[in-house]
Amino acid sequence: MGYRIDGQSVTIVEIRPIWNDPKRIQEMAVAKTTYVQSSNTWKVYWMLGNLKWDAYNPQPVVGSIKTFTKLVDEDKHACFFG
Repeated sequence: MGYRIDGQSVTIVEIRPIWNDPKRIQEMAVAKTTYVQSSNTWKVYWMLGNLKWDAYNPQPVVGSIKTFTKLVDEDKHACFFG
């Protein structure tokens, strides 16, 4: 697991060897959060099958990065690592 920071967004990525070429490594984005300064909250997104980000409807907004990482780690609805 790893992460990328781009402006006010943090993306969690899964880092693993490519299945048919284990010498090469790939990163797959699994979850993203974006800070909203006006409300002091973080919007939560998950990656759809069409590789577009969509709001994580079970809990689209959280109050902290810590809550975001816990939400992704628990993955109760199998959206992030499904």
